[in-house]
Amino acid sequence: MTLDLLPIGQRAVVTAVDWATLAPDEAHRLQALGLDVGARVALAHRGVMGGSDPLAVTIGRMTVALRRNHARAMTVGTV
Repeated sequence: MTLDLLPIGQRAVVTAVDWATLAPDEAHRLQALGLDVGARVALAHRGVMGGSDPLAVTIGRMTVALRRNHARAMTVGTV
């Protein structure tokens, strides 16, 4: 399952990231935030407008906003 499909509140671990689908500067920013293989994440909130963008993702004690297409590039497994 990809991160954008994770149910709200469900904890998961990132098992793969399709870096090729992301622009290099976006990929670098996500890695700097700790969003890489092995990261423990949870989906905290989905946006209320149309495509449910942005998504609020908790990484450890930090919450970051991600675009749905960024979250779609990350495969997760539930914990």
